[in-house]
Amino acid sequence: MGPVEKAVRDDVEQLGDLVGVEPSLTELAFTLAGRIDSAATGRCDTCGEPVAQDDKLLPQLSRELRQTLAQVLEGRAADDDDDLGDLGSPD
Repeated sequence: MGPVEKAVRDDVEQLGDLVGVEPSLTELAFTLAGRIDSAATGRCDTCGEPVAQDDKLLPQLSRELRQTLAQVLEGRAADDDDDLGDLGSPD
């Protein structure tokens, strides 16, 4: 596991229980992060041997990872019920 995948897994772990489409989105994020690590290190996904780097896919993979993680967080923001958020109002 490379540094990007480890960071994504650590971030997802902090979210707690996953609901709805979050499990599939996070698995996609793990896969994308792994591909980013492979592209950055020039290692074969299957055997781990060094291979010629192909950085052409890195920007696209990075964008996809950001969008996938944003979708996970977007769903979380809608469910964020702050029971104490109205403490400043006199009601």
